[in-house]
Amino acid sequence: MTHNFTAIIYWEEDVYVAECPEIGTASQGNTIEEALANLKEATELYLEEFPLPKTSPRLFTTFEVLSA
Repeated sequence: MTHNFTAIIYWEEDVYVAECPEIGTASQGNTIEEALANLKEATELYLEEFPLPKTSPRLFTTFEVLSA
């Protein structure tokens, strides 16, 4: 079964960090492509150990907040 997840990628000190907020997995790499590939592998390995429960699809959106 194929699932689509979100990847948040950012630069931290000297590597790119990639995180999947839906699953909680994270990885890193020297390039964006490497960080994303490592995140995909980490997420696949995680899901082998902890399969997703059967649930309805999730809605993903963004929103703004005002800060002082």
